[in-house]
Amino acid sequence: MDDMKLVVVGASGRMGRTLIRVIDETPGVTLHGAVERAGAAEIGADAGTLAGLGPLGITVGDDPLPVFAKADGVLDFTVPAATVAFSELAAQARIVHVIGTTGLSADDEAKVDAAARHAPVIKSGNMSLGVNLLAVLARQAAKALDADFDIEVLEMHHRHKIDAPSGTALLLGEAAADGRSIDLATHAIRVRDGHTGARPRGDIGFATLRGGSVVGEHSVILAGEGETIELTHKAADRSIFARGAVKAALWGREKKPGRYAMADVLGLSE
Repeated sequence: MDDMKLVVVGASGRMGRTLIRVIDETPGVTLHGAVERAGAAEIGADAGTLAGLGPLGITVGDDPLPVFAKADGVLDFTVPAATVAFSELAAQARIVHVIGTTGLSADDEAKVDAAARHAPVIKSGNMSLGVNLLAVLARQAAKALDADFDIEVLEMHHRHKIDAPSGTALLLGEAAADGRSIDLATHAIRVRDGHTGARPRGDIGFATLRGGSVVGEHSVILAGEGETIELTHKAADRSIFARGAVKAALWGREKKPGRYAMADVLGLSE
């Protein structure tokens, strides 16, 4: 089978440049296109040079249509509005859409679901093997330990991250809620300020830290009377997310249209 032709959108960002480098070093895939928003200073630059590799002969452009039309997949770590637009275009082109974008609204998610009726969509709050394994462990721990154990999700990211809690924190919260057979939307505590009173039994709390250049640190804490269990993952290099995204694209190449998660790619789905 020919190499899978991949398009990187948001090509000039930190994740975009990392994706370009990982594609270049991964057998079975090739960079087919690089897309940035209209007016970006990087338009017209060579994608390889932008990523620190040297020229690859792929010019960064602002029109996704021509590159999507002849590609096999798109890797997308952008922003919600852009991701929704890209999902429609990927569905029209019938190509794999790997989404690492976080912070999508319920309406955004519904639009991605609609696109998934026409093409494979693989979306996850985190693309790393370790985090998805952590989610499985969080689900199992929450299921094994009853509501006498309070659950808190703690996360820290670099100062530039724009959404909170992180997509990974929500992924872990959903896993814990699933283990407890509860709805996270009605059992999540995202903000504590002032005289809050005692902690409600059975709720799942989130704490968000931002600073420096931290790639991503996440902990699921189960606190009971006299004992505490902590499950932790620390990302030292964002290339782990890029490698996971490329792995997801390759996995999705032969899949039927539908909505998939990274847990499906890694064989961790229950």
